[in-house]
Amino acid sequence: MHSGPTLLLVLFCAIALIVFLIVKVRVHAFLALTAASFVVGIGSGMPLVKIASSYEAGVGGTLGFLATIIGLGGILGKMLEESGGAERIAQALLSALGKERASWAMMLVGFIAGIPVFFEVGFVLLIPLIYVVAKETKINLLYLGVPLAVSLMAVHCMLPPHPAAMAITGMLGADVGKVILYGLIVALPTAIIAGPLWVKLVCKPQAPEAQEAFLNEHCDDSKTRDLPGLGVTLFTILLPLILMVGKSFTAGLPHDSMAFNVISFLGTPLIALSIAVVFAYWALGLRRGLSMPDLLAYTQKSFPPLASILLIIGAGGAFNGILVDSGVGSALSASLTQLNMNPIVLAWLVAGLMHFAVGSATVAMISAAGMVLPMLGAHPTVSKEIICIAIGAGAMGWTHVTDSAFWVVKEYLGVSLTDALKTFTTATVLASTVALGLTLLLANFV
Repeated sequence: MHSGPTLLLVLFCAIALIVFLIVKVRVHAFLALTAASFVVGIGSGMPLVKIASSYEAGVGGTLGFLATIIGLGGILGKMLEESGGAERIAQALLSALGKERASWAMMLVGFIAGIPVFFEVGFVLLIPLIYVVAKETKINLLYLGVPLAVSLMAVHCMLPPHPAAMAITGMLGADVGKVILYGLIVALPTAIIAGPLWVKLVCKPQAPEAQEAFLNEHCDDSKTRDLPGLGVTLFTILLPLILMVGKSFTAGLPHDSMAFNVISFLGTPLIALSIAVVFAYWALGLRRGLSMPDLLAYTQKSFPPLASILLIIGAGGAFNGILVDSGVGSALSASLTQLNMNPIVLAWLVAGLMHFAVGSATVAMISAAGMVLPMLGAHPTVSKEIICIAIGAGAMGWTHVTDSAFWVVKEYLGVSLTDALKTFTTATVLASTVALGLTLLLANFV
């Protein structure tokens, strides 16, 4: 086994390789993380056979917990997308708050509708509604789009059952219900401050002259479709969260009681999401006239986009496994402990730097969890759930030109690179900082 400094140098080279392959060579993150895993294994002196078995165990151990959950979450998100549930929520909030508070409405839409869908899906799904509102009210697209994007990003990074949030929850051995509860407490104020409040400071509400031509080209406000009810849509989205959070409140019940066993069973992520999917099939599908072949088609359409996420998370789990088995994790833990830095701040900083470098919040969160995990033994009093939130908070920040989410926002809002950096990138940096402050505050009470 090599010395501590040598092992840290190996880790540094592996991280540099990840960044180089993803940013410069444009290699898929799954392959970059796989290559980095082998660099760590070989560089640390692990036997070659052990490297292979450690990689396989890391992938299996991570995806064994997550694969089914991510698949069920994908189905739930597709049902919300195809049924028009997200559009129903947006229309209801715009009607309740008024067009003059449209930025607040879009922030809330992103926060609620973003729970079961990925960032890019949520933004593309709701952008037609933003176009219609902007055309009717002459409001700047940035004034509406940035709050939506920030709230989607906050939910994406902090709240299970989103894949990366779910993955680090499993990797760190945290309680899913508590992560959801703490994530809600931190993410909503973060979305408010970095969304409608921030955009009011950096962006004029009046539409620029060029916006009218852009909207005439992209906006089609003649489409109408039958949308599901608001109540049933909200219940479908929140049902798995209610079940998973409910499990966290069973601590005071006798462990041999029927209530404890039933609530614990229903609150297991696999069961909670299964129940939610069955309910969505009925409430957003069969009840509204869809047939089983229709539901089968929606289900099949939900799976292909998940393949990339599953591979990245699996390779991230392998990277983490090799860090531990090679001794690099222990060397990193000893080195980070000597820094005498607050572990919450450290987790936030590592995730933020990784996101800035590689441009993927998912890769940043998985990598950060793998690097922070060995250190947690030296800080037994720190809540694992709080560390999960800190990692998510760090991964929100510095969404810039290396991140596909940045280009989705820029292109769909039809703004210049400078305006996108000035409004959206700075909003994510603010969101990350606010979320860190709220996480540190929350840590004093949990």
